[in-house]
Amino acid sequence: MQNVILRTEKLCKSFSSGGIQQHVLKNLDISLMEGDFTVIMGSSGSGKSTLLYALSGMDKPTLGEINFEKQNISKLNNDQLAVFRRYNCGFVFQQIYLLDNMSVLDNVLASGLLVSKNKLAIVSKAKQLLAQVGLYEASWGKFPSQLSGGEAQRAGIVRALINSPNIVFADEPTGALNSAASDSVLDVMTEVNHNGQSIVMVTHDIKTALRGNRVLYLRDGVIYGDLKLGAYHVDHNRERYEKLNAFLAEMGW
Repeated sequence: MQNVILRTEKLCKSFSSGGIQQHVLKNLDISLMEGDFTVIMGSSGSGKSTLLYALSGMDKPTLGEINFEKQNISKLNNDQLAVFRRYNCGFVFQQIYLLDNMSVLDNVLASGLLVSKNKLAIVSKAKQLLAQVGLYEASWGKFPSQLSGGEAQRAGIVRALINSPNIVFADEPTGALNSAASDSVLDVMTEVNHNGQSIVMVTHDIKTALRGNRVLYLRDGVIYGDLKLGAYHVDHNRERYEKLNAFLAEMGW
């Protein structure tokens, strides 16, 4: 039986612009289940990334609660949130943010050693994860500028996984990649999810969204639709596409 790993209660986020309040997220009640691959979709300006940043503790809500397991993270100050993210969250962005002056392996180790001081164990785990995503020893000493976009994003995924996060948050992780590189990155994310990793991902791309087992559709800061797709399998891709496409059409996509 799945457990609820993240839950929001009356989550609101507002911004002030020119003296006018803009309500981006409006009274959201969401329960995310452990082990799910949850996809957040919606038109531009619907609040997708704002929701992702709030759920991950990268931004604080205006009102409401965000409960990670039994901890109300919306009550934490900025320093406490930084510690929470370090130990519980992994992040994969469209802009990969690898450090240019460090090798692939050192980029991963820099994140791992923030949590564990057992360098031998972290080095071993980093090499194992890099190989798992198809980045073998010949790539470990390369700098980010020497990698293809797909290779760099796979290295970014390893960096996100090195501290065994409870949840990986991904914001348009394939948005800057070509089709082949996107497929390789999505294959990695699908594999780690099938191994039990919880993932929450924002995307505007239908092919990318197909990898999720649940799709939340956001419109004007409100959850307008919630689709259960089930676990991803290549053999059922056409059926999933038709189901998702019909759902998005109903949402006014």
